[in-house]
Amino acid sequence: MSTIETTVVASDHDDGTKICSHCERGIPSSNIDLHYAHCSRNLEKCKICGDMVPKKHADEHYSSIHAPVSCSQCNEMMEPENLAVHKSQNCPQRIATCDYCEFPLPAIDLSEHQEVCGNRTEICDRCNRYIRFRERISHEVSCKGVPNTTPQTSRATREDEQGRGSRRRPPARNLSTPRLVFTIAITGIAILVGVFFFQTKPERH
Repeated sequence: MSTIETTVVASDHDDGTKICSHCERGIPSSNIDLHYAHCSRNLEKCKICGDMVPKKHADEHYSSIHAPVSCSQCNEMMEPENLAVHKSQNCPQRIATCDYCEFPLPAIDLSEHQEVCGNRTEICDRCNRYIRFRERISHEVSCKGVPNTTPQTSRATREDEQGRGSRRRPPARNLSTPRLVFTIAITGIAILVGVFFFQTKPERH
C-alpha cells in the first residue's frame, strides 16, 4: 500500500466510496488516491467555518467573511455575521423611539428620557384628572368617566378658583337705620348751632 493510501480514511460504503481524511467528503474508491493528492496539496479547511478553501484564497476568504468589522455607529468590533443583529438590536447608538412621545433618539439615552417623559401629565377627557403618561394606558382601561370634583382635580381648576377669590370685593358695611338717623340728626344740629353763633356775634364799633 502506498504512503498516500495510509493517510486516507479507508471507510468503505455500499456505494463504493471512501471518505477523504482531508476534506471528509465521500470519494469513489477508484479515485481516492488521486483525489487525496490534489485535495491535500491545494485545499485547506477554514478554522472558523470549516469550509474547504483553496490555499491561495485563504487570506481573502478570512478578510471577506471572518475578519472583524467595525460598527459604523458605535465603532465596536465584531464578526461580520453578527453586525446586522448588533445594529438592529444591541448597538447603543441605534435610533430608538420613546414609548410616550414617539421622539427618536439614541438607545443609550432612551431610559433617562423616558423616566422624565413618562412623568409628564395630561388631563383625561372623561374624568378631568391629570394622568401621568406612563399610567395613561392602564387609566384608560379603568377610567369610569366620572368627573372628579375634589379640590385636587387639577391645577387649572385650583388656579381659576384662586383667581376668582382674589377678584371678589369686600362686602359693604351694614349700617343699621337708627344709627344712620342719629348721625344725620347730629350733623344737622351742628350746622344750626354754627349758623346761630355767627348771627348773634356782636358788631364792633
